Amino acid sequence: MTPVKICGLTTPETLDAALDGGAAFVGAVIFPRSPRHLEPLHAATLFDRARGRARVVAVTVDADDARLTEIALILKPDLIQLHGRETPERAARVRELTGAGIIRALAVSTAADIEAAAAWEPVVDHLMFDARPPAGADLPGGVGARFDWSLLAGRSFARPWFLAGGLTPDNVAEAVAISAAPMVDVSSGVESAPGVKDTDRIAAFLRAV
Repeated sequence: MTPVKICGLTTPETLDAALDGGAAFVGAVIFPRSPRHLEPLHAATLFDRARGRARVVAVTVDADDARLTEIALILKPDLIQLHGRETPERAARVRELTGAGIIRALAVSTAADIEAAAAWEPVVDHLMFDARPPAGADLPGGVGARFDWSLLAGRSFARPWFLAGGLTPDNVAEAVAISAAPMVDVSSGVESAPGVKDTDRIAAFLRAV
């Protein structure tokens, strides 16, 4: 199965749905403006059940050194996802500070946005191509936006990459077929309301993949 990351999990029931369905990555969002936000201690308590079954990802947005240290010490994520205005130099610092692997999310609306991946390949473990949020959006991701998946068709990258943005149980198979994505990431596409994951939609998404 194409490896799947279910992001923004906040309850034992939805985390179990992700794990039982075979998700390879499970994500905790640590960003107070997000409806999916968890404090590191809450995330650590919840995601402890995922150890050894899936890789735990802490999703951050321009987190400072103190916050990243807290995340590393308390949650102990396998990977930290950078979803803000971080630079490649900052990514290297985050790795040094936390000891975690790095996923870099890149906002995509045109082919030029995909070219930006080259600067990140030397310093990250995974790339993530996510849809650029609509103008005026309050969040850098998790808003259900999508981009033209054919922009990725035929491309190869030095790091394994995720396709994200607007994926749902109904369109993920088509998205993988068009983009040839080796991995996929979903958050709002398996929710019944912003920040409220739905166990049936999680199961359906994993079956579709």
